[in-house]
Amino acid sequence: MALSNEQIQRYSRHLIMPEVGVDGQEKLLNTKMLLIGAGGLGSPLGLYLGAAGVGTLGIVDFDMVDQSNLQRQIIHSTADIGRPKVESAKARINSINPEVKVNTYQIRLTRDNIMDIFKEYDIIVDGTDNFQTRYLVNDACVFLKKPLIYGSIFRFDGQCTVFKTPEGPCYRCLYPEPPPPGMVPSCAEGGVLGILPGIIGVMQATEAIKIAMGRGEPLIGRLLLFNAMEMRFREVKLQKDPDCPVCGKNPSIKELIDYDLFCGIGRGQEAAPENGHIEEVTVKEFKKVLDSKKDKVFVLDVREQEEWQIVHLPQAKLIPLANLRERVNELDTADEIYVHCKMGGRSAKAVKILKEYGFKKVKNVAGGIDAWANEIDPSLPRY
Repeated sequence: MALSNEQIQRYSRHLIMPEVGVDGQEKLLNTKMLLIGAGGLGSPLGLYLGAAGVGTLGIVDFDMVDQSNLQRQIIHSTADIGRPKVESAKARINSINPEVKVNTYQIRLTRDNIMDIFKEYDIIVDGTDNFQTRYLVNDACVFLKKPLIYGSIFRFDGQCTVFKTPEGPCYRCLYPEPPPPGMVPSCAEGGVLGILPGIIGVMQATEAIKIAMGRGEPLIGRLLLFNAMEMRFREVKLQKDPDCPVCGKNPSIKELIDYDLFCGIGRGQEAAPENGHIEEVTVKEFKKVLDSKKDKVFVLDVREQEEWQIVHLPQAKLIPLANLRERVNELDTADEIYVHCKMGGRSAKAVKILKEYGFKKVKNVAGGIDAWANEIDPSLPRY
C-alpha cells in the first residue's frame, strides 16, 4: 500500500535513510509485535515502537500502575496510579501515534492462553521479570517459530539478545535450569537504576525493528551485556545447545509444561529444605506474638542496610542475608527467632540457613515488612 501524505511527513526521517526507505517503513506498518509486560522494559519499547510506526502492538500485563513504578516506567504518569498498565500504555502510545493499533491483554500469561495469543503476532518482545514466564515465553516461541527479543535488568546491569530458532540458540540454551527459588532477588527486592530499563528497552526495540525490516545484523547468537556503573558494553557469543530439551536435535519437551513447578514455585513439601519444612506466620500472627511475648522473641531483619534506613521495626536486629553465615554466632540457638525481609523471599532462605546451623525455633514472617506496613501499621513507608 502507498504511504499517505500524513505518513510520509510523520516517518520522513526514516524514509530518507537508504537503510529504511519506503519499503522498510511499509514493513514496519505491516508488522505485528507483542510486548510481554508494560513495566520498566515495556515502557521504552511501547513508546519507541509506536512512534516508529509498528502497525500493531499487543501488550500483555495483568498489573496496575503503582507509585513505585514511576521511577522507571515512563509510559505511565502519576495520574495513572491505580489504572491497569495496559490501558495506560495504550493511551500513551496512541497519544504519540494514533495510527498504531494497540491490542491489550490484561491477563497473566499461562500455558493455556499463550499459544492462542502468540500465533497472531510476528515478533515477541520479552519484558518480564520472573523466570517461569521467561521459560514459558521461550518455549512457546520455539514451538511457533517466532523470533524472541530478550532483555533483563537488575540494579546497574542489563542484557539483551535475540533468540531465533532454528537459526540460533533459545533461552534454555543460555539458562538450562532456573536458579533455586529466592536465590536471585527481584527488582522489587534488589532495586534497579531507573534509567537502566530505558537503555536495555531501547536496545530491544532496535533489534525488533531490524528484524521487522530485515535489515542489519541482529543479536542472534550474541548476548550484549551492559554495566551502567562502568558504562561498559561486553559481548558474549552464544552457542546453540544440541542437547537443548526444547530446540535441540532430539527435544524432550514437545509441549508446554508446568512452569511454576519447573521453577520451584508452589511445590509445597517438595520445596522444603532438607532440614525440614519452613514454618511461616502471617504478619497478623507475628503481631500477636510481639504483643503477648514482647521481649521474649528475637526479630531478625535480613534486608540490606539501605532498606533498613528506609524503614525498620524498632525491635529488630539487622543482619543482611549475604552476611548471615559469617555472623550466625551473634544469634542464640535457644531464642525463638522470627525472620523477615521485604516480602518474605530472602527471609525464607535465611530460615533454611539457620536450620542448617541447628536453630530449631525459627519462623519466617510471610510478606515481610511490606505486608506489615500494609496490614498492621499503614504509617510506615512502603518501597
